[in-house]
Amino acid sequence: MDLVQVGFNLLALGAAYALVALGFVLILNATGAVNFAQGDLVMVGGFAAVTFAGMTDLPGIVLLPLVMAALALLGVAVAVLAYLPLRRRPPESVFISTIAVGIIAQNAATLIYGAQSRAAPPLLPGGDGPVQKIAIIALAALLIGLLWGMFMHTQTGRRLRATAQDRDMAAAIGIKVDAMVVATFAVGIALAGTAGLLLANLFFVTPVDGANYILKAYIAVTIGGWGSIQGAVAGALLIAAFEVLWPSIPLLIPALEPLGGAFSQTMSSVALDAVILLVLLLRPQGLFGEAVRVRP
Repeated sequence: MDLVQVGFNLLALGAAYALVALGFVLILNATGAVNFAQGDLVMVGGFAAVTFAGMTDLPGIVLLPLVMAALALLGVAVAVLAYLPLRRRPPESVFISTIAVGIIAQNAATLIYGAQSRAAPPLLPGGDGPVQKIAIIALAALLIGLLWGMFMHTQTGRRLRATAQDRDMAAAIGIKVDAMVVATFAVGIALAGTAGLLLANLFFVTPVDGANYILKAYIAVTIGGWGSIQGAVAGALLIAAFEVLWPSIPLLIPALEPLGGAFSQTMSSVALDAVILLVLLLRPQGLFGEAVRVRP
């Protein structure tokens, strides 16, 4: 394994994690509450890709619009059923309702697919290889760029940002706040579905994967800065660096092979946890600080 291959693996994994974290941050900024179902919705996206692939035998790039559309509709349902009825109540109510959504998704996946792991098709035809990793990186970069362009240069994006910054003021100037929140759920969960398709090919998917992915998203936004979009991307890449680069160090530097135990996957998790504690100690607002916004 050479440095170029490690770099592609790192960026591809980081790109998938970034989509999970971005969806998490978008919903957080729009509602002020954590969507604890985000990880389980990544899992749902993986199984949606598996289902569509079984029906059509098409590559992931063709299935992607179907997965994103299905998860966007699911995002609308989550917003209408798990958030809007509770938006005037304490944030803990939304925490519990989204946890319930995640539990429902996990049990439904177990009932339908069983406990065994499944694999989604690769993004491009032809199996694994550097081209697949480049395609994942390019897709994530495209989606992040389109998202940034929408938020910064369209009227809908301005309304979404206004809703995230101050919902009462946004409502006072005529913005349909509830509609904007529902749209944010749709976009954020569609991103989770996209990540699910990618990760289900890289690592397979099982019904219990959601807890792992919500933890990744939470770590990414904690490191990057609570509510910061660019921080979420940076945090996701840092997580991928520890998961991919750390265990590869003895392969890249043969002189360190006798210390291979220090570069195991377990030790990479320990090192990442140490970095999280260091960030919380030295810069509790995260590497990019917290997005400034007013909460009702």
